[in-house]
Amino acid sequence: MHKTSAWPLALIYVGLIFYASLYPFSDWRDQGIVPWAFLTSPLPKYWTGFDVAINVLGYMPLGFLLVLSALRSGRAPYAVVLATLLAGLLSLSMESLQGYLPDRVPSNVDLSLNTLGAWLGGLMAWSMEKLGVIDRWSRFRARWFVADARGGLVLLALWPLALLFPASVPFGLGQVMERLEAAVAEALQDTPFLDWLPVRDIELQPLVPGIELVCVALGLLIPCLLGFCIIRSVARRALFGGLVFALGVGVTALSAALSYGPEHAWAWFTLPVEVGLVAALVLVVLLLWAPRRASASLMLLALGIYLSLLNQAPASPYLAQTLATWEQGRFIRFHGLAQWLGWLWPYAALVYVLTQVWGRDPKN
Repeated sequence: MHKTSAWPLALIYVGLIFYASLYPFSDWRDQGIVPWAFLTSPLPKYWTGFDVAINVLGYMPLGFLLVLSALRSGRAPYAVVLATLLAGLLSLSMESLQGYLPDRVPSNVDLSLNTLGAWLGGLMAWSMEKLGVIDRWSRFRARWFVADARGGLVLLALWPLALLFPASVPFGLGQVMERLEAAVAEALQDTPFLDWLPVRDIELQPLVPGIELVCVALGLLIPCLLGFCIIRSVARRALFGGLVFALGVGVTALSAALSYGPEHAWAWFTLPVEVGLVAALVLVVLLLWAPRRASASLMLLALGIYLSLLNQAPASPYLAQTLATWEQGRFIRFHGLAQWLGWLWPYAALVYVLTQVWGRDPKN
């Protein structure tokens, strides 16, 4: 039996499928027909290549992760078949529930394409195992990371995806305070508890360049420190830090290009951001030799400062308006999934690093 990152990633992906399939979770109604009536409905007359691709590609990672988790944990027999059946049952459940949502239309074609995507993803994982790719990854992981690294690896795998949804501040994940206040106020409307909420004397103000610089630097330093918690070798930490910088800058530029248009891909690269990148690079180099527990403690401190500063600034109204009008943004919005990752990633990292600080003393 082997502890694998594929299983928690598969569970996370199931949650994302739930969200994408049942969004916006409102105006549920009963049409008076059985939920599975769509199975015998005529095939749709109109369809697009995007719809076909998104239904197949949307379930491929699930099939891949389910089969990979089975192979890595010693449950190889019938892994592809079982993964395909599980994914098909999940798709059947989602399509059946969509019959109760006015904005969603259940489709037997979508069910077939989802199942096909899961089968293709599972077949890909099985083929990689037969070709020895999975075994080479196991040896690579053993050389690079500590034994119990799957929590950190899952978070690091999700970090670039969280950056896809553009933020008010580059690398600014976890900016939720203003939205949380509004959501709580709306939930408590017309109740006496509304008066219990604290009221600010002034509205949130945009970050000054100096604070933006600090947020940019910490936004890149935090995933580097997360990697330092699970990587021992100084040389490998240096390579990992370079990868984090390259991914962070590249994904942020891609996000800006998809959100605002290709001509604005580097509009976010202002002087405070440039100085913040240099400051982060210096800090990463200085901390390459930090012990694992010290890296976790410093990451905890950095997260506290980072989230405190970011949540003193408002969300950008220009950002919301632009995302509503720029059609290519649908590739990164995908019903808000990337935005939810951007909101929640730092808090998941906070929980993880607390377990590292309070857990048993790791070997350095």
